[in-house]
Amino acid sequence: MSNEDIMWLFGLFVAVPLIEIALFIQVGGLIGLWPTLAVVVITAILGTWLVRAQGAQALQELKQSFNDLRDPSEPLAHGAMILFSGALLLTPGFFTDAVGFALLIPPVRKTVFNFLRQRIHVQSFEVHGSRPPHRRDGRGPVIEGDYADITPPEGGKPGNSGWTRH
Repeated sequence: MSNEDIMWLFGLFVAVPLIEIALFIQVGGLIGLWPTLAVVVITAILGTWLVRAQGAQALQELKQSFNDLRDPSEPLAHGAMILFSGALLLTPGFFTDAVGFALLIPPVRKTVFNFLRQRIHVQSFEVHGSRPPHRRDGRGPVIEGDYADITPPEGGKPGNSGWTRH
């Protein structure tokens, strides 16, 4: 990490609590202490319910991308953003709730994903074990396997495996 990255993170760790404190003071002054606390609890409950629903959908999309042998980076990123939004929604505060609810909106997640995709370069992606490899001559799939010779020994009765009594 560069010094610039560290300073950016430090600024974030200082700014977010200050923003939350200011918002609590403003909202608490407008609607009172108990309604403010009720709003925080209700948003946590609603956020948890939304995260569960959208998380299940993201997991289904991830499974489908694996089944279709597609690049799973977008469903993985959506799942990570949903998980992060859940953490933000469980954190008491109005600013973190706003960011958490925003990350539950699919077009917002898509925009964030596209922003990140422009800055991250994936060099390769491979899937193994889902489908058998094809022959180079195009004659169909190569199916690997083991075999055992079950020819009866000399003098043995054909059809007698030894597992049954006669």
